[in-house]
Amino acid sequence: MLIKLNSIIIFALVAFFLSWIIYPLYIKLLHKYKLGKTIREDSATWEKSVIFSQMHEHKKGTPTMWGGIFLLVVGLMIWASYVLKHYWFVNNTLVTRQETYVLLFGFFSMGLIGLVDDILNIKWHGKVKWLSAKTKLIWMFIFAAFISRRFYSKLGVDYINFWPFGGNVSLGILYPIITFFLTISIVNAINITDGLDGLAGGLMMIILFVLAVITFFNGTFIATTVIAIIMAILIAFMFYNINPAKIFMWDSGAFALGWLLSALLYMLNMRMGILLPFVVLFGIFIIDTWSSFLQILSKKYRKKKLFAVSPLHHLFEHRGTPETTIVMKAWLIQWILAAIVIIAIFYQFNGKIL
Repeated sequence: MLIKLNSIIIFALVAFFLSWIIYPLYIKLLHKYKLGKTIREDSATWEKSVIFSQMHEHKKGTPTMWGGIFLLVVGLMIWASYVLKHYWFVNNTLVTRQETYVLLFGFFSMGLIGLVDDILNIKWHGKVKWLSAKTKLIWMFIFAAFISRRFYSKLGVDYINFWPFGGNVSLGILYPIITFFLTISIVNAINITDGLDGLAGGLMMIILFVLAVITFFNGTFIATTVIAIIMAILIAFMFYNINPAKIFMWDSGAFALGWLLSALLYMLNMRMGILLPFVVLFGIFIIDTWSSFLQILSKKYRKKKLFAVSPLHHLFEHRGTPETTIVMKAWLIQWILAAIVIIAIFYQFNGKIL
């Protein structure tokens, strides 16, 4: 196990330093070609978003498309694993059907869709400022259906483990339907929460740390290596995303992380009761997303806003709480949730992994 841990740490360190070197060059390149943030003028229900525009006008022009480096560095690390295996330095590449095939497929496929959306959002190709919501949903549906079908038809998974309130509950054909909508919800939750400098990136870094611990002690070392690489890239990203941000995550990063997180959740569900602990771990994203969803419902059916602005992190910002304070408190809460989940998971193992 110690040898596996050393290998994981080495891969993560290489990914971190590679990202650290590339980021400044990438940011300069984005500045050169004016690939920067455009301020949202309309809300989700298409009326003018005056409050949001006023609060974030100073961020206009900040480079976006962090996901471009995200995809590039992960791709380079996968290539490096093939080279190392060829020369017998490692026994496996980072791509295996048992542990990482679905993770990486979802990561790259939706990351690329997000990258295209980011580019169109900046360049205003044609008459469409970005990929329409309908177009993005169609692609989300296609890849979400692939992941759900993979677990249900190929791997024979039709159950969810409801530990600690129950064991495996067979859902039959409902399993792919539930996971289909759950995948789309997770991706959108990360995208919605990515609204303040360092917020989504910091929260995801903590969540991935917890999942890395779980997968490591679960014996899925290759999956742990992939998670560690992505964490390392996120850590390097945070140096440039913390307020005042020099680069933003946007759809390319949020989509890739969402699909990876969804596939990890379903993979761990096959081995242990992770769903309910995950709800706790993902709690900040859930609350933030529901605040936005309730705002949309209120405007549609009550014809008035429930909050002055949504999601919740923008409401706190509007009420005068500094952006850095909101982010730091969110990180602290996320660490508390992470500690609760790790303790619960270790208790589930009954101390066998200690």
